[in-house]
Amino acid sequence: MLRKTGLMLALLLSTALFAYTPQRNLRLKAMPTASSNTAAMLIQKITDHLNSQNSEYSLSAKALEMGIDGFLKLAATGEVSADKPLTIIDFSLPSSKKRLWTIDPTSGKILHHTWVAHGRNSGGLMAEKFSNTSSSYMSSLGFYRTAETYSGKHGYSLRLDGIEKGVNDRARERAIVIHGAEYANPEFIKKYGRLGRSLGCPALPMSQYEAIIDSIKEDGCLFIYAPNTDYLQASILHNNDRTT
Repeated sequence: MLRKTGLMLALLLSTALFAYTPQRNLRLKAMPTASSNTAAMLIQKITDHLNSQNSEYSLSAKALEMGIDGFLKLAATGEVSADKPLTIIDFSLPSSKKRLWTIDPTSGKILHHTWVAHGRNSGGLMAEKFSNTSSSYMSSLGFYRTAETYSGKHGYSLRLDGIEKGVNDRARERAIVIHGAEYANPEFIKKYGRLGRSLGCPALPMSQYEAIIDSIKEDGCLFIYAPNTDYLQASILHNNDRTT
């Protein structure tokens, strides 16, 4: 009888441990696979809206594909809200071009499309080098969860939590936030041929940053893309067989 009772307790404990899933901990498990049909439908909706803009340049197909794939995986685990806009920054474009999009994840509608600055040590016109290290003054790639707002030295700002370990997970301690900056305005481009650069933050035009922050704050998804081999190899979101 004692042996039977012990076995039952062991089974109950094993079941409880198996059912327990730590919250907000992408580092301990592989990500789920996003539904290809869901992703394809959403990409088509967004592409239709992008094409309707009649712009001479647009969000790269790879940035969109990776952004949607990661967003769906993160929304499925509750890491980000499925109801908040998805923000994609495409660093395959120069800073003289509008390279930030905020997207309604249901309709695919483009809510905002504007300029965004990169870190001063990431490059001049193009962002080409990236870092997760404090005082590097470089941008970091990958997926972020938008957090709380606050008022600091740049005024109204939005804190970011980097989701990908070793890629951007030191964003909060590095004070990587979204804020407005005079050097992120189109007038700066007219004078210098590119935007000014930040200390690593994705800085936005003064006329738009408040509205964008209000629309994406608190559990929204931000994806910063560049055609960077090191990131693709390091990202758990794009390597489902890897766990760390």
